[in-house]
Amino acid sequence: MAETSAPLVGVIMGSDSDYTVMTDAVQVLREFGIAHEVEVVSAHRTPDKMVSYAREAAGRGIRVIIAGAGGAAHLPGMVASMTTLPVIGVPVPLAKLDGLDSLLSIVQMPGGIPVATVSIGGAKNAGILAARILGPSDPELAQQLADYADGLTAAVGEKNDALKARIAAE
Repeated sequence: MAETSAPLVGVIMGSDSDYTVMTDAVQVLREFGIAHEVEVVSAHRTPDKMVSYAREAAGRGIRVIIAGAGGAAHLPGMVASMTTLPVIGVPVPLAKLDGLDSLLSIVQMPGGIPVATVSIGGAKNAGILAARILGPSDPELAQQLADYADGLTAAVGEKNDALKARIAAE
């Protein structure tokens, strides 16, 4: 998928410190050539910006939102409540509770307000999931995803062979 100027994926987070985790999603989007934007959008400190972002994203061409949040982690759910776009929540681990609080906040959404939630710190999978959401309407991206999966299969085979050789040498 050739990266275009109009972003298809919005990567948002409650604080710039969350970027240490969210960078993995950005790297995946770059790897697949998916146009994206990155914004700090805090549910608690910039609620007006959050509302505007959520309500205007689809009209700007965004097709998927990846929202990372730690602590109370309201951002993914609040954004999901104000858009019909798919929202992928990334629980960002903080010093306390290792991100379990964030995971539970994001995954426990009421019926009717879905947020696809990845593992704690799982921004890489959020990026891959965003690519998979876009893939069915883009044959080139779908092929890149298939090639990526084939690469994972090959890597496991190589690791298996290396392990067998190591065990045989013991």
